Amino acid sequence: MYNALLVVLLVLSFIIVIAILLQPSRQDGTAGLFSGSTGSDDLFERHKARGFEAIMQRFTATMIALWMLIGFALVVLSSN
Repeated sequence: MYNALLVVLLVLSFIIVIAILLQPSRQDGTAGLFSGSTGSDDLFERHKARGFEAIMQRFTATMIALWMLIGFALVVLSSN
């Protein structure tokens, strides 16, 4: 059981890295912060994710939650 969960955790880690790399970048807001071309209110402005970005955010959050649960299960199994 422990080895199976460990393999699932490693595969899930790889999937999380790929999911994070596939997310769209938000360079338009951060590039302006260093150049001084945007106002200070742009720093705290929240944008609601839509379409592909929203799907990737939900998928990544779900995978990270699953990764944490498997990690906790591995800790419990290793303590026994």
